[in-house]
Amino acid sequence: MSATIRAIGTAVPETTLDQPRVRDLFAAQPDLGRLGQRLVPAAFDGSAVDRRHTVLEELDSTRGGGAFRDDDGTLRSPTTGTRNDRFRELAPPLFVAAARDAVDRAGIAPSSVTHLVTVSCTGFTQPGPDIGVVDQLGLPAGVFRHHIGFMGCCAAFPALRIAAAFVDQDPDAVVLVVCGELCTLHVRASNDPDQIVANSVFGDGAAAAVVARDGAGLRFEAFATAVVPEGASEMAWNIGDEGFEMVLSTAVPKLVGLHVPRAVESLLGGGAASDVPVWAVHPGGRAILDRAQESLGLPDSAMVSSRRVLRDHGNMSSATVLFVLRDAVDAGLTDGGAVVALAFGPGLTVESARLTAVRTEASPVVEPVRVPVATTGTA
Repeated sequence: MSATIRAIGTAVPETTLDQPRVRDLFAAQPDLGRLGQRLVPAAFDGSAVDRRHTVLEELDSTRGGGAFRDDDGTLRSPTTGTRNDRFRELAPPLFVAAARDAVDRAGIAPSSVTHLVTVSCTGFTQPGPDIGVVDQLGLPAGVFRHHIGFMGCCAAFPALRIAAAFVDQDPDAVVLVVCGELCTLHVRASNDPDQIVANSVFGDGAAAAVVARDGAGLRFEAFATAVVPEGASEMAWNIGDEGFEMVLSTAVPKLVGLHVPRAVESLLGGGAASDVPVWAVHPGGRAILDRAQESLGLPDSAMVSSRRVLRDHGNMSSATVLFVLRDAVDAGLTDGGAVVALAFGPGLTVESARLTAVRTEASPVVEPVRVPVATTGTA
């Protein structure tokens, strides 16, 4: 392969959720039962998340109420339609900001983009955010557009595989991949353990990658996909009447630990996982990172970027692994050094890729673009 990620751009909403404060908000809900009262503090405190970002200003308890929270601090549970209305309003600016950041960092003209691949699983709308990217960045009106929807946290990999295939078939192709997720649109007060875990780790953000032939960046060497059928009921993503419902059982980290070594075996060429210096593992949660690291026999140094993104941004579904890859690039990669990236999604699906750093140099660490959110959602 010669397809290469030339640059990665990122964007987050301006509103930051301090983990202790949002923990106290969920712990104070009047309908929380005895089990919930015990699980909420444990889940939030054990998450290894310090802060996250959200498009919902009212989830910051220092601000006024809105459609998701009363002024007195009681959480509301809007219908799925209302939540999707917010997605339609609030997702496009994040897609545009991440895409612009990637294009600027790649140093390319927007008019050179030939293909646009967008990804999201947290909302549905047409015309979609891809139209905003085309219009506001000035991409060619006839750019090829493709959308990957509802594949969950591993969906960046199918998008990147599509991008790499386009580039390998056409040396002049320049593909812009944009993943944007508003996970916090689906929070709600609950005594259900899966929902409590989701409330404690998910955040909002968008990430974009420019993929083109050769050049400096991260060159794709190979991709791999593995499905763990016994995990189908342990990780799932369904549409309910009060938002999308995440099934994320406590069995998932164990399944990850059992099956990840074989899932990435084809990418290692007979070598040990520890021979790869950087692993961009999707931080679905602290336990998932712990089990993946343990089962692969990785040193702490290989997982620095994954744990840093979990700490500073939480789990942003499909966008997260691109945040991890950008963090690794910003931290500095050895020219010719190997990177393995992987993520987990419903199914249970393990998607992974092996990349090689090509003439990369450590760059100043730049915070993700922060996008002001002007909402019309009211109490």
